[in-house]
Amino acid sequence: KKYSIAADTELAQDNDVLDTWFSSALWPFSTLGWPEKNPALDEFYPGNVLVTGFDIIFFWVARMIMMGLKFMGDVPFHEVYIHGLIRDADGQKMSKSKGNVLDPLDLIDGIDLETLVEKRTLGLMQTHLAPKIEKATRTQFPDGIDQFGADALRMTFAALATTGRDVRFDLGRIEGYKNFCNKLWNAARYVLMNTESLDEGDLEFSASDRWIRARLDATTREIHKHFSTYRLDLAAQAIYEFTWHEFCDWYLELSKPVLQSDDASDALQRGTRRTLIDTLETILRLLHPLMPFITEEIWQQVGPRAGLDGETIMLRPYPEPDDAAVDDDAVADIEWVKKFILGIRQIRGEMDISPGKTLRVLLQHASDSDRARAEKHAPLLQRVGRVESVEVIDGEPPAVAPALLGDMRKLVPMTGLIDVEAERARLDKQMEKTRAELAKASGKLANENFVNNAPAAVVTQERERVAEFEKTITQLTEQLEKLDELA
Repeated sequence: KKYSIAADTELAQDNDVLDTWFSSALWPFSTLGWPEKNPALDEFYPGNVLVTGFDIIFFWVARMIMMGLKFMGDVPFHEVYIHGLIRDADGQKMSKSKGNVLDPLDLIDGIDLETLVEKRTLGLMQTHLAPKIEKATRTQFPDGIDQFGADALRMTFAALATTGRDVRFDLGRIEGYKNFCNKLWNAARYVLMNTESLDEGDLEFSASDRWIRARLDATTREIHKHFSTYRLDLAAQAIYEFTWHEFCDWYLELSKPVLQSDDASDALQRGTRRTLIDTLETILRLLHPLMPFITEEIWQQVGPRAGLDGETIMLRPYPEPDDAAVDDDAVADIEWVKKFILGIRQIRGEMDISPGKTLRVLLQHASDSDRARAEKHAPLLQRVGRVESVEVIDGEPPAVAPALLGDMRKLVPMTGLIDVEAERARLDKQMEKTRAELAKASGKLANENFVNNAPAAVVTQERERVAEFEKTITQLTEQLEKLDELA
């Protein structure tokens, strides 16, 4: 077609050019061979889910829907998952002109400072911004960017996929998930080391075995729920919490009294080994969509040992809930054990008692259930909690450090455990230092020039320091009062 713009000017439309968003609107079916009918079009149109950013809903999503209805007689997808935009740590939109773009490959492989500066300042449209961008880059990344790996990056993005429109990216988060990868790797080494002899025979499962199986089932149910509602952040959080805290921090420790005991039966040790390998293998499948590389690498050793066929974890079915794993009694018992041990660890921390020193524990106001559990799970309390003995008493013994578990009081006799005067001197010195820091920070906040002229972030940080110092002083005061009771 020709369009008359002016008496002496004519423009001709290029026959090979299609408007960007118009052509993109045809994408759901044009990529499948449309307008010709073929099996691919029948199989894959319409799709299930479109994943996109909120900023192109009008430009692209709406156009795809209209074109799909027009040319295919049906919408191109049934659900749209709208994610936020990745912004830098200051909340700014990542832009080449601002020089605040982070290349995912640089986060995966790492990059030195000079290469990063060169990359951020190369090809700028506004070349006068180069010095400012270089200065900001050197300030924010003085040592360049460490190598974090693809799994840590993927897990970070999943954890940040909240329902908000913007995602602030912070290297601190990815560092945390790199540590999670290391935690998983070390846990796998422990499991593989302790499951070399998975012999056939009867299986007996301890309360700890039944507890972790029940918690794994509950976590599996939770993850299914979150995936079904596209809450990738909550799914990532659920598997992270279970793997790090319940499996690695607790169950691996709770397995040692059975595996390292001369008194445990073969069936009981066999049951614990089977639980270790089964739980780890299921964790790997739960994690695989979020962390595909490390889970594949570990599964290559874990899968065959668990008795599973197949060349890759990718072809294994995703874990499903198992009603047979539900065990409320085992969960209640082990949660009681955990709280008991945490109370003893709290006393150790407050009174500066060595973690390796075994403690005598007295139980006051213990119910029948408390007594039964203390006796039933004595090996766990002794080995994991470093408890020498547990004794039920009625009176109020002198010189004890207390901790509560429900209505029951756990008392640790302090006689001979610590040097009261040396401990008081240590706490007094720490108190003096904390009070000096508190006075210094409070003095800043009392200065109107500081409060009015300093950046808001600096003032807020100073107020947080004051609150932390006050909290520390309260804790130190409580510890000194306990020492007075022991004197």
